[in-house]
Amino acid sequence: MTPKRRASDRLVRSYVVTDGRAHPTRNTLDLVTLLIAVDDPPLDGLNPEKRRVVEVCRPGALSLAEVAGHLSLPVAVTKVLVADLMDSGHIVTRAPIPAARPADARILQEVLDALRARL
Repeated sequence: MTPKRRASDRLVRSYVVTDGRAHPTRNTLDLVTLLIAVDDPPLDGLNPEKRRVVEVCRPGALSLAEVAGHLSLPVAVTKVLVADLMDSGHIVTRAPIPAARPADARILQEVLDALRARL
């Protein structure tokens, strides 16, 4: 059984993957931002890490944190890669669905009372 590779075992350093940049071109990415790969643009000219991001996102939407986990890359590096892919049109993003507000207890009580009255 081969041991699992750790991020520290990477052959290429993070600053090489991001072309020396530490910050993404967009500041709109969050850990739970959903990433969706676009089928139209060809993958020619993308470095291996960017190509892998697109391939991981192809079956469906994944969060930024999930993509970082699949690639064993730090989240900051993944943000830079995803921002570049957004700029090139390979990835589109969608904000996560906000949490629903809790229902009004008074309305729920009225519904419960009405149901009890019918039974």
